[in-house]
Amino acid sequence: MVRRFDVTGADGVRLAAWEFAEPPKDTDSGAPAEAAVLLLHGLMGRASHWAGTARWLSAQCRAVALDQRGHGRSDRPAQGPYTREAFVADAEAAIEQLGLGPVVLIGHSMGALTAWQLAARRPDLVRALVICDMRATALGAASQREWEDWFRSWPLPFATLGDVRKWFGEDDPWVERPSPARGEFFAEVMAEGPDGWRPVFSRRQMLMARETWVHDAHWEELGQVRCPTLVVRGLDGELGRAEAQEMVRVLPRGAYAEIPDAGHLVHWDQPAAWHTALSAFLTTLPSPVRE
Repeated sequence: MVRRFDVTGADGVRLAAWEFAEPPKDTDSGAPAEAAVLLLHGLMGRASHWAGTARWLSAQCRAVALDQRGHGRSDRPAQGPYTREAFVADAEAAIEQLGLGPVVLIGHSMGALTAWQLAARRPDLVRALVICDMRATALGAASQREWEDWFRSWPLPFATLGDVRKWFGEDDPWVERPSPARGEFFAEVMAEGPDGWRPVFSRRQMLMARETWVHDAHWEELGQVRCPTLVVRGLDGELGRAEAQEMVRVLPRGAYAEIPDAGHLVHWDQPAAWHTALSAFLTTLPSPVRE
């Protein structure tokens, strides 16, 4: 069973949150029975990208995934704001309004940055943190220009979902290692219109959101995280081993996991290994104290 909840985020933005409560049989995530987990997707993602992880986690805890502003079924205000402060405030609102705290925050890419910024600012709301393939260093203006060029290269509209899967999973010239999992990832963020398939998000708004973090490093806030934190990287992802291990060193209570044969979309590329890494971390956490 999947349930949807509406959350009021910063500036009154309506956010869609999804609880996945259909656990597979004979599955143990390692999470304490009364724990709650909030899952935050990356840029261009949506809550449904966490469905497999959330269903697996729901064998032991309440698992909620959030469509962040500009994504999925949440509001997409034309001019935003799509700032770091807005994304963090939205996640904070979801935890408080859904009664999840103190929560385990699991974030991928942009969602991971949101997660550790919230953990640094509101330690009372976050009992543990999982950072999946997100860098703490500044990526710079060149990276932003590359994304602008990449967005312009999309052959929109796609005639079929098969064309979406093929282009992102095989033919995308901007990616060194396209994969079927990547094709499926993008197929979930497309909607059919009169002329074909287009993304459910605005590429302009995605660039607005990305602009607010690529020029800055985020080491200081990372070092302010006091809860147990797992840094996970795909062996072929965007977060390099040296930087990941430095992130673990900076974190007061950091741990490290590396997933072989996985790229940036770790939880899509290797779900079984991803679940194993999560379980090993979650079993180290004490049972939560809920008010």
